[in-house]
Amino acid sequence: MKYIVVLCDGMADYPCKELDGDTPMRRANKPNMDRLARLGEVGLVKTVADGLKPGSDVANLSVMGYDPALYYTGRSPLEAVSMGINLTPGDLAMRCNLVTLSDEEDYGAKTMVDYSAGDISSKEAAELIAAVQEAFGSELYSFYPGVSYRHCLVQHADQDPGFLTPPHDISGQVIGDYLPKDPAAAALLAMMEKSYALLSKHPVNQKRVAQGKRPANSIWLWGQGKKPQLPSFEEKFGLKGSVVSAVDLIKGIGQCAKMRTPHVEGATGYLDTNFEGKADAALVELTSGQDFVYVHIEAPDECGHRYEVENKVKAIELIDERVLGPILAGLQYCDHYRILILPDHPTPLSTRTHASDPVPFLLYDSKEEKDNGIACFCEETAAATGVFVEPGHTLMNRFVGR
Repeated sequence: MKYIVVLCDGMADYPCKELDGDTPMRRANKPNMDRLARLGEVGLVKTVADGLKPGSDVANLSVMGYDPALYYTGRSPLEAVSMGINLTPGDLAMRCNLVTLSDEEDYGAKTMVDYSAGDISSKEAAELIAAVQEAFGSELYSFYPGVSYRHCLVQHADQDPGFLTPPHDISGQVIGDYLPKDPAAAALLAMMEKSYALLSKHPVNQKRVAQGKRPANSIWLWGQGKKPQLPSFEEKFGLKGSVVSAVDLIKGIGQCAKMRTPHVEGATGYLDTNFEGKADAALVELTSGQDFVYVHIEAPDECGHRYEVENKVKAIELIDERVLGPILAGLQYCDHYRILILPDHPTPLSTRTHASDPVPFLLYDSKEEKDNGIACFCEETAAATGVFVEPGHTLMNRFVGR
């Protein structure tokens, strides 16, 4: 028996006027998902409990079967684990985005032009984070390079800076009202402000501007937390599991749950990711003794944040064709398998950030096919079934039959 989750990050949406009232899921040509939906169980699941913020951290913990109310300690420590950072009990990890801000003189008057600094390359970003570490690193603060715009700051002191705004929540907005307000965050705010002058003059950014690219001209700190303690996935569900993802956050959850996290060359978290490589990695894990594989694809979420309507539709189609298709082909010789397909949360194009709405799921069992008449896997058809799973972390028990 093999179990496969295909997690399409941020895939769910609201009806879009640009798609004549369709959602990207409804508009997308996705024959594999639609066939599995017709022959399986379809419904809605509430992955983000009331009172929790709809981040990929909370939502993916929930989908993986871990109650966020018990196990969630913050986003960045999960990423830090994946990056190989050894967090002590007194450390506080924070996400350090490289962002593009507008050029007003006053820092608070600047606009969040791009939370990803034009998808800066990891190589360029590493040079910039090295400069940030040289300027601001100390016994109290250590900066670590990650992937593209996603990096980490570890504060070697257990002093919470209060609420820090995710930069993707304020795309196109003036940042002044969203800067850290807590007195405990004063040093963090000072580093953010000083980083603009430092990074704007850096040769990496001067070259990017000359090439017509967006400069990574400021750091942005958010998502703080302490190292979580998760029971192993095998201990919890009796299955040997693997996580396939380009994103440190998801790999970090897997590592905290003592799951394997194979590296996929060319996996980027966007439309240019190595879709086939993720499918291949999943099949390799399943044929090498693993019972369960969690395949995470970030692209629909990124398109939602960027208001890329056609690209979000395309991302869903690429997942269906180049991830799900090859996985299904590779499972033809498997005696019995189950597939669970769903987003972690909606990332509506109209809001360009995450939402807490329940998301559609489909659960297919290769030995329990029955035609339910569903022609399209989407938000509308999932709601119409009347199947509703809450709390979200119980869906995993339903999936693996425990």
